Amino acid sequence: MEHKGAAIMPLILEWMKCLGDRWCNLFDVRLDSRHFDELEGVYIIWYWQKKYLPTVVKVGQGSIRERLHQDRERPSILALKDYELLVTWASIGESQRDGIERYLGETLDPIIESLLPEASPIRVILPWEGSYVLSKKI
Repeated sequence: MEHKGAAIMPLILEWMKCLGDRWCNLFDVRLDSRHFDELEGVYIIWYWQKKYLPTVVKVGQGSIRERLHQDRERPSILALKDYELLVTWASIGESQRDGIERYLGETLDPIIESLLPEASPIRVILPWEGSYVLSKKI
């Protein structure tokens, strides 16, 4: 039984990294990799400000391959290419995606705003919040 006023624990997602335990560069990640076949979930595009503060450019959901391909061609993202844009994603079932995207959009305040889903936010541990986050190298 949940006790009144108890905080709901955030979901721990498996945020992806590239080889060498490094965050993936948006423009270098190989979207033709089999890893992306039928992969659906949520993603975050960002860059480091002062080497340790994440400045979020965009959050989104859906087919990760298709969405990242579209974002690579988006003029508003191309305008920020000199900032060494990074990307990470997590595989998430459709039933939770809207709530997670809403949480990411409200919490991270991305530079490129998008219409957030009409859903209750689902809190997650962010990719740069330390050792609680599982990461897989592709």
